[in-house]
Amino acid sequence: MDIQDIKNRFGIIGNSPLLNRAIDVARQVAPTDISVLITGESGSGKEVFSHIIHQLSARKHGTFIAVNCGAIPEGTIDSELFGHEKGSFTGAHEARKGYFEVVNEGTIFLDEVGELPLNTQARLLRVLESGEYIRVGSSKVQKTDVRVIAATNVDVFNAVEKGKFREDLYYRLNTVPLKIPSLRERKEDIHLLFRKFISDFTFKYRSPNVQLTDEAQALLVQYSWPGNVRQLKNIAEQVAVLEKDRVVNADALRKYLPTDERSTLPTTLDKNKGDDFSERDLLYKVLFDMKKDMMELKKLVVGIVNNGVNASTIDEHSPYINQLYRDTAHPHGELPSASTLTIHQPKAEREEDLNMMEEAEEIEESLSLVDKESDLIKKALKKHKGKRKLAAQELGISERTLYRKIKDLNLN
Repeated sequence: MDIQDIKNRFGIIGNSPLLNRAIDVARQVAPTDISVLITGESGSGKEVFSHIIHQLSARKHGTFIAVNCGAIPEGTIDSELFGHEKGSFTGAHEARKGYFEVVNEGTIFLDEVGELPLNTQARLLRVLESGEYIRVGSSKVQKTDVRVIAATNVDVFNAVEKGKFREDLYYRLNTVPLKIPSLRERKEDIHLLFRKFISDFTFKYRSPNVQLTDEAQALLVQYSWPGNVRQLKNIAEQVAVLEKDRVVNADALRKYLPTDERSTLPTTLDKNKGDDFSERDLLYKVLFDMKKDMMELKKLVVGIVNNGVNASTIDEHSPYINQLYRDTAHPHGELPSASTLTIHQPKAEREEDLNMMEEAEEIEESLSLVDKESDLIKKALKKHKGKRKLAAQELGISERTLYRKIKDLNLN
């Protein structure tokens, strides 16, 4: 079966060289039994490639199960994957088979494999190496013959370096890496996909067909599509249902495209650069830098109150004094001399002010990162009216991680 036959069979649209290369890799690896790690951004179609590999393999008549590892709570994921015995934990009223037992001689697709807890990763590694697993609450070793296809939209190698993903499991899964290109990497396919989706939705909703002007087509191609094919399909459905004018120009199409693709957090991060910081880490760094500046300014003020303005004070704190003058648009912008600044204050008042500053400093130091994290989570949940999935996307973390933090911080 050649690449075009695979496209026709699985409904894949596009002629991008990167897309064709991904299909060719999937076609070549399918007849083997080795593990495959599919990487790509969210919405790029990773699950479709797992079906290609399964249907072109010798296991095509066996069971295929897709498991979203990020959607299963950490406390129950071992039971879901490997099964449990009756009475092994609260609520286990009867024994239950896990996915690896049910899918024997078939294929299991582990989506968002990067979200697996470390303990579960160790169990998965044993299955991959020996085909053995143990049900939760049991001591009996069982065997299974399952092909594992894994997928992730995160940088697993980066997670390995951070200690969040086992290195041995990474190399065991990554026997054959399969990279799915993002939609912005296959711009020549965007209009083809849009036309296909529009045709499907106008037929489904019995509405007249939609055509794009040349300017609208250019806008469609220039947009970055962070949600990839899934987002393009959603936009096409909106246009098919809501647009009254069936010839859509650029201004009309722009109404359906999000105007701000950036995170609402103060600092954004280019994920392609591989920086070892999350957006939340950068936010904390900004807060720490602000606190450091405040402490330096407090020391400057305390020094002036105690000793007055002299040359040593100016030299010691010249960077902060210069910054203050720049920020307040000083008419000349030069560093003031000790003779140009005078402060007259009784000693008793100075001591009282010092006590107040020390007290304010203690209050400042009592702030914690937990409070900041809690406030961010509360604001995200409030913004999205309690919808945790949307709040997790806003914060740049997985829904399971958000669920755990809500529980740890008692935000229910």
